Amino acid sequence: MQKAQRFPTRLIGLRCIPSLSAKGSLTLSCLFVGVFALFAADSTNWTTALDHKNMMDQLGIKRLRPGPRGRPGATNSANYDAAKANPFPDLPDPLTLKDGRKVTTPEMWWKERRPEIVEDFEREVFGRVPKNVPKVSWSVVSNVTDGLVGKLRANGKQLIGHVDNSTHPDIVVDIRMTLVTPVATKDRVPVLMMFGGFGGSGMPRLPDSPAPTNREFGGPFKDPPSTEQLLAAGWGYATISPSSIQADNGAGLRKGIIGLCNKAEPRNPDDWGALRAWAWGASRGLDYLETDPAVDAKKVGIEGVSRYGKAALVTMAFDQRFAMVLVGSSGEGGAKLHRRNFGEAVENLTGSGGYHWVAGNFLKYGAAESSFGSRNAGDLPVDAHQLIALCAPRLTFISYGIPERGDAHWLDQQGSYMAAVAAGPVFRLLGAKDLGENEDYRTAKMPPVNTGLLDGELAWRQHDGGHEDRSNMKYFIEWANRMLASHSN
Repeated sequence: MQKAQRFPTRLIGLRCIPSLSAKGSLTLSCLFVGVFALFAADSTNWTTALDHKNMMDQLGIKRLRPGPRGRPGATNSANYDAAKANPFPDLPDPLTLKDGRKVTTPEMWWKERRPEIVEDFEREVFGRVPKNVPKVSWSVVSNVTDGLVGKLRANGKQLIGHVDNSTHPDIVVDIRMTLVTPVATKDRVPVLMMFGGFGGSGMPRLPDSPAPTNREFGGPFKDPPSTEQLLAAGWGYATISPSSIQADNGAGLRKGIIGLCNKAEPRNPDDWGALRAWAWGASRGLDYLETDPAVDAKKVGIEGVSRYGKAALVTMAFDQRFAMVLVGSSGEGGAKLHRRNFGEAVENLTGSGGYHWVAGNFLKYGAAESSFGSRNAGDLPVDAHQLIALCAPRLTFISYGIPERGDAHWLDQQGSYMAAVAAGPVFRLLGAKDLGENEDYRTAKMPPVNTGLLDGELAWRQHDGGHEDRSNMKYFIEWANRMLASHSN
C-alpha cells in the first residue's frame, strides 16, 4: 500500500508501546487505536470523522466545545438574548498596526496594515492557497445562440476549466461555469458571477423548448429570478459550480483542488479550506472572463447566498480584480462577527459539520481542552469587520432577509450590521463612502426592514423575503450601476 507508506503514523492513530519479550529484549508493539486503521490512508475510505480527528491531533486538541443548536429550548441551544450577545464587545482595530501605530494614510493601509490582516486571515481562519496550485485551462463545451432566459433573448456558453493534474492523475478537477449575456447589447457588459449549487446551470433554453419548471428556493417571490433581472438591466451573469472545485464536506478534503495540491494527503493546519478553494475557483473563472469579448472585465462582481455568501465575501476580500460583491445571508464565517454570542457560533465551524470550510488552525478557537489550553472567539486576531474592510474601497453590498420568512435569527443579522459599521473607517480612509451610520458599532442598530443604506461603496439592505438575495437584486443592480457610473466620471 504505497499511500499508507507515505502516511504519517501520527495521523492515523498509530500507538507504539514498548514491551519486554520472553528473552528479555525490548520490542515495540504498534497498535491502531479505535477506528483509525491502515485502510484510512487511502483517500477513498477517508471520512469526515477521521479527517476532523486528524486535525485535532495535529493541533494537540483533546476536546472541542460543542456548537450551539439553532432551535430555542434545545439542549445547548443558541443564545438569542441581545443582552448576552456581546461577551467580547471590543473588536480589533482595523486601522491600528500590530506595533501600535495608527494607520493614517491609504499608503499605510495598502503597504502595512492590509498585509497584516491578510496574513492573520490566511493563517488562522481561511488558510493559504498553496504556491504549487496548478494552472487551469478553459474550453467551451457547448453554446446556445439567441436562446431564452424566461422571455429574454440571451447567448450562453458552458465552459470547463480543467486543472492540470499531471502531478497526481488520480484526482481530476474540472471547474464548471456558464456565461450568459444579453443578445440585445452589443457592447461589453457587466457580469455578476454567482456561486451555484441550488438550481440548474443557468444556460438559456432553445426558443422552441419548453420553459423550465425548476423549484424556486426561498419563495414565493415578488420579483423575477435574478438571472432575468440581470439580463433585463443589460448585464450578463456567470454561474460557477462550487462542488466542481471542492466538495462541501470533510471527507472530500483529500480530493478536489485541495486534495490535488496535497497529492491526496490530509491538510496541514494552515492549508486552505473549502471557502478559500471556492474563492480560488471563482478567481480562475474571472481569468476566463477577462478574455471574453462580451464581458467588461473591469465590471465583474461575485455573489452567493448562505455558505456561498461566505465564499463570495472571501472571494472579494482576496481578489482585488472583482469590482463588486453581493453577500447574501452569510452568517458565521461571513459577515457576522465571530465575537458575537448570538445564533451560529465559532464552535459550529470548528465541529465536524463546518470545519472543512476553514483552515485547520481555526479549530483552536473552539478548543475546550488542549496542549495550549482553552481558546474562544475573543482570542481570534481578526473578525468579520476586517474581512469586509479587505473589500474596500470596492462596491460591497451586505444582504439579509427576515426570520419570519426563513432567514433565521441564527444568522445574526444585527451582528453583520455591526461588522459593516466597524468596517466603515477603512472605506472612508480610502476615499469611499460607508453606511453613513452615526452610532459606534457597539450601539448601532439595523435600520428597518426594506430600508436600504445605499449611498456609498459599502451598502446594506435587509429585504422582507427569506434565505435568498433575489429580493435585493434590483436594488443591487441599481446601486451598482450608479456607483460604477460615478467612478467612471
